[in-house]
Amino acid sequence: MLRIGIVLYPGFQLLNLAITSVFEFANITARERLYEFVLLSESGGPTLASSGLEVITRPFDGQTFDTVLVVGDNDVMPATPALTDFLRASASTARRVGATCTGTFNLAQAGLLDDKRVTTHWMHVAKFRREYPRVKLEDDRIFVIDGSIWTSAGATACIDLALALIEKDQGIDLARLVAKKLVVYHRRAGGQSQFSAMLDMEPRSDRIQKALTYAKRNLNTELSVGELASAANLSPRQFSRAFREEIGQTPAKAVEHLRTEAARLMLESGRHPIGTIAKDTGFGDPERMRRAFLRMYGLPPQVIRRERRIAPDALLKT
Repeated sequence: MLRIGIVLYPGFQLLNLAITSVFEFANITARERLYEFVLLSESGGPTLASSGLEVITRPFDGQTFDTVLVVGDNDVMPATPALTDFLRASASTARRVGATCTGTFNLAQAGLLDDKRVTTHWMHVAKFRREYPRVKLEDDRIFVIDGSIWTSAGATACIDLALALIEKDQGIDLARLVAKKLVVYHRRAGGQSQFSAMLDMEPRSDRIQKALTYAKRNLNTELSVGELASAANLSPRQFSRAFREEIGQTPAKAVEHLRTEAARLMLESGRHPIGTIAKDTGFGDPERMRRAFLRMYGLPPQVIRRERRIAPDALLKT
């Protein structure tokens, strides 16, 4: 049985505790106690979350764990000396040390991340880079693994991190079954963007919004600047200037992002040949789609498909 120490402190973000459900369902699915997770805090006892709910914790008392994870909060509160000491000690005794959301700041404050690749919540990237320039922050990743250091982005990315831990420990089949029972995708690839392409585009004007909506509905066509400008009732020159001002990127780059996201969803939800997906999403050929995937997700389509394969029906009967 592997012991997981989950470190909390006053003001922690409650959503981070979703990781406990992932380990709980690993035990339920395997029908044996693969994991014991222990909620820890500096003094033990009730620990208040940012939402006002209290969680009962055990104190730091010299316990050792296979894995230690420190959770994040809403305001990037500095770690106390006791928390920093505990994380440093854990780095020398635990097989893995990690963080969810802004918990990455606590690991950095403890001096555990210099020259390491990590991620954190996208809202706090600038602050992290200012304070910890020696850390290799990958600011648009769901989770990052660098040796014994595991870190995830904000909010629900902690679930992806926990599923990745289970996959590493117990194998991909169990991780898939746990994800299915939790009614989530089998974990998103660590290299996947923290953002949805469409959600990340927030036009101020109805005209640019119309162009984006038109693009999303017609991804299998060429989608030239002239075509998008016509949908927005603007000249190509006016459209290109307005689009870049409002979206912060060229129409061509925005269309590539929409195509890539649509292709990824097709990869995850079906068994279409990659060539068919490339054609239906407007890439035209698999190589062009592969290059776009590498730019956006850091992984080629084949790898993303392999990580999303549906488990055989026999494995689902638990």
